[in-house]
Amino acid sequence: MQKSAKEYSIVDQIWCHRPESTQRTLERPILATSYEYGAGARQWRSHDQAQLVFTTNGVLRVTTPIGMWTLGPHRGLWIAPRVGHELIATSAVRMHSVDFRPEAFPWPESECHAVTVSSLLRELVAAMVEDRERDEERRYALMTPLLLSEMRDSREASGGGLPLPLDRRLRQICDVLLADPANGDSLSVWGERVGASERTLARLFKDETGLTFGHWRQQLRIVEAVSKLAQGVRVAEIATELGYANSSAFITMFRKTMGETPQRYLKSEPR
Repeated sequence: MQKSAKEYSIVDQIWCHRPESTQRTLERPILATSYEYGAGARQWRSHDQAQLVFTTNGVLRVTTPIGMWTLGPHRGLWIAPRVGHELIATSAVRMHSVDFRPEAFPWPESECHAVTVSSLLRELVAAMVEDRERDEERRYALMTPLLLSEMRDSREASGGGLPLPLDRRLRQICDVLLADPANGDSLSVWGERVGASERTLARLFKDETGLTFGHWRQQLRIVEAVSKLAQGVRVAEIATELGYANSSAFITMFRKTMGETPQRYLKSEPR
């Protein structure tokens, strides 16, 4: 039976509505561009080139068929070539996108992964955007090897990503939780709704995401918390929205997962 548009999960939408790959040829091995989006803006993209995307203001959510990342302060995402992805501005956003031809890839692997954007890397990309408008070649030639070196030395960012499963029963569960992270229903309750045993769902969650159901839901709440913190939402309000009994319980969970309190997490600068 054919599905209605409303019945498609977020992962279905990415595959069914992904755009054609961008066929443009880069005039340089590395090309930096700046974009601005209003709060709530959504855009589907796919490119023949690999990309690094990060925000200079605001919070951006990036969703692919196998993962979702929330990009706030100092966090970027490496997107592999020809991976369909959706950009969602959860607040007004200014972002940089850096396209790479294969010979300029900073890493041998091509899988999507989050990276920490250092102050130097951020400024180098900003300078590339500015110089592109002026067609400045000399500084580009000097900045390119430094940018690649800085990316190779960058750390993988934590707390901003969430693996998404492919099994349709799990996707039904994940779609509801993505819309309502405070939902505390047990896996046995979900099993009754999607027509699978608790044991089967638990096994599938571990196999497809590498996380237990409880850990996955906790990571989702961390992703939501990072997004809201970057938007300036108060900790007490975030704790309530995510279903925690009080701020202390939320702060304890956040510190255990991220290694520092929400306040220190936002203020911490990369090297």
